[in-house]
Amino acid sequence: METIYIETPLGIARLEGDDAGIVSVSVLDTINKAPTKVCSESLQKAANQLQEYFDGKRQTFDLRLNPQGTAFQKRVWQALSSIPFGKTISYLELSKILGDVKAIRAVAAANGKNPLWVIVPCHRVIGSDGSLTGYAGGLHRKKWLIDHENPVKQQTLF
Repeated sequence: METIYIETPLGIARLEGDDAGIVSVSVLDTINKAPTKVCSESLQKAANQLQEYFDGKRQTFDLRLNPQGTAFQKRVWQALSSIPFGKTISYLELSKILGDVKAIRAVAAANGKNPLWVIVPCHRVIGSDGSLTGYAGGLHRKKWLIDHENPVKQQTLF
């Protein structure tokens, strides 16, 4: 397993993976590591695509992924990947997509364990009332990501 670090507008991201795919992408609040200069082709591809996303040049990712989790968690993460760029859905809507509205708490828990920050867009899931709830990377990052993906920027009226 290889680990690299890259700079993003939201902090240093740690990417982990190997030839089987990207296992984990996470954002760190503090780290004393410099961005990685040399890495494997698969991690370099992930780093490049993340940079394109943050530069506003990419809306989807084309990477080999290998997240570790239960079968249920993987189903939730797959469903998250179908949420279009610039759109949000509620935890309740996500539960309905997965076929069990009563599983909302389990769906929310699996969403919170998403190991592929940004690539599997768990930040696109919000509360039923439109509130920004439950984001492991911090609500300030969730807000930034949703604003970054919003194709229509609100202008002030005054």
